[in-house]
Amino acid sequence: MVFAEKLKLLRKQENMSQEQLAAKLGVSRQAVTKWETGAGIPDIENILSISKLFDISMDELFSNERKMNLPKDYLFESVTEYDIDESKHYDMKFGFAKKLVLSGYKGEKIRVCLASNTISTLQSDFKVKIDDIKKRMDVDINQKNGVTRAAAKEEVNIFVQVPVTYIRNMECAVHAERVEIYSLECDNIELDLKTSEVVLEDILGTVEINCNLDMNIFCNSLNGAIEINQISAVSKIHIPEDVMFAAVTKGIATKISYEKNGKQADVFAVTNADNIIELNGIKSELIISVDC
Repeated sequence: MVFAEKLKLLRKQENMSQEQLAAKLGVSRQAVTKWETGAGIPDIENILSISKLFDISMDELFSNERKMNLPKDYLFESVTEYDIDESKHYDMKFGFAKKLVLSGYKGEKIRVCLASNTISTLQSDFKVKIDDIKKRMDVDINQKNGVTRAAAKEEVNIFVQVPVTYIRNMECAVHAERVEIYSLECDNIELDLKTSEVVLEDILGTVEINCNLDMNIFCNSLNGAIEINQISAVSKIHIPEDVMFAAVTKGIATKISYEKNGKQADVFAVTNADNIIELNGIKSELIISVDC
């Protein structure tokens, strides 16, 4: 992810408009727009201010490495690997965690890494079970030795890498504060989530999200369909300004509304687009948001 993309994502994650970021940095809104569109980069003083504001190092701001890499800054880690040699349907149940980062990569192993700064006994306290059944791969994580769900949700981060060559379809369930999905290409990815924040980047295919909590979804690219299934929830999906998409509502009393630069806007979906954003369920609302 280049600097422009990172700055825009960091700002949106803090629910901050370009005007608000500009005010905090003491610059014009036009300057922020220029940085986020890649038309220029900040001077060193503003880079330091951005780094401090979002609590991110300068190396991270300008690194092209994606977050899908295995963690480096945790005190304790436990890694499980398993060789893959053919296309699989993945069914993964991760239980409770603070954060899940799931990504595709060029390799031949599925890697499951648990990371924490407080739990030194990850390997004995968490069981990573991988079952290889013909064309199917089941991955489960369970707590042991009296570790509570609350402890897992507060202290454990899960990083999973799956070989892109061997992905057919995918199901994933997790209860986490934040879920990040990167660099996956397959017909269908079904996510059963209890989370308030989802990041989707470089996903090709259909992503189905089942979640009855209010969510902020940061969709940094759209190549296919995003289907959101909710009951009595209000969620917001942030998409790139230049994406063409069709919007579909299904279910009972569902509604899609639109927002530009944090303000209510007229419909900007189009008909017959290849990309689709769909809301399904009961008494739910989805806000589709862009920054111009």
